[in-house]
Amino acid sequence: MSVYVVPVTNPNLPPALYLPTGATGPTTDGGTGANVELRRTPDGRTALVAFTALDRLVDCCGENQPWILINTEHLPRIHQARPYDVIVLDSEIPTELRHPATHG
Repeated sequence: MSVYVVPVTNPNLPPALYLPTGATGPTTDGGTGANVELRRTPDGRTALVAFTALDRLVDCCGENQPWILINTEHLPRIHQARPYDVIVLDSEIPTELRHPATHG
């Protein structure tokens, strides 16, 4: 399901979202080191992939996916740091794009 970005937070979004993160690039969470991952849609738009529950994130991204939980009211801050065109909710990430298990 896609949700278009509007100047005001979409009232159909839940109060908090789980966002997949990576380890490189500029931080988007206030400086603690998390970098929210953005994806390209088939039509070329930049998407913020978000999940409405932690079990959905694990099911769709794999057990090795780093993540942060944010309050939906903070989405404008993320958009300012990492602009995106659309929010995609609870969408499966292809296996080849998932984070591998870390050994150590």
